[in-house]
Amino acid sequence: VLGTQRTLSTKGLTVEIIAPDWRNKLLAVITDPNIAYILMLIGIYGLFFEFANPGYVLPGVAGAICLVLALYAFQVLPVNYAGLGLILLGILFMTAEAFVPSGALGVGGVIAFAIGSVILFDTGTGGMAVSYALIGALALLSALFFVFVIGMALRARRRPVVSGSEELPGMIGEALEDFTGTGLIRVHGELWQARCDQPVQRGQQLRVTGRDGLILVVQPATKEH
Repeated sequence: VLGTQRTLSTKGLTVEIIAPDWRNKLLAVITDPNIAYILMLIGIYGLFFEFANPGYVLPGVAGAICLVLALYAFQVLPVNYAGLGLILLGILFMTAEAFVPSGALGVGGVIAFAIGSVILFDTGTGGMAVSYALIGALALLSALFFVFVIGMALRARRRPVVSGSEELPGMIGEALEDFTGTGLIRVHGELWQARCDQPVQRGQQLRVTGRDGLILVVQPATKEH
């Protein structure tokens, strides 16, 4: 007790067995270092996904619950806050790698994440530690998630729009009539009212430069376009 050995006199005492209730069983489970570690990561990733994609709700709710349970477990366990800081730093680096691909951020993030996971708990106060196999698996999954999955999603967002009215600017249409000011043109197989500040002849190629409500703003198409 408190670093000192004490001898208990138990001769003649009655043994009474008290079975743990569901609350104590739950606390015994979540205070396992491996479970607390997993809960923390689920909480962080759930909140990150919710902030990146507002409106899904479930990832945010599940992430918040898991993060609160992990924080409770950390209150009981001998947590090394330097390890916790390295884990968060590693996640930030891997996230930054998805936005600014450089290689160094991703590698540094994985290394910081792995080292932080290893030293997350003070092993000198009871030998509590996260399984190395679990650390390796989650470090690899985290790297794949942030570097590849989020990176692919960001690249997909940057691709040119290929459908809807957002794709119209820059497209080439054909005048269906002679007009000065506003007239009818065909763009992408659709008929649109168009406005041009120059006289337009039937069959002339026009380039869409903008849109004003249901009227396209066009200019005569040049050879460069």
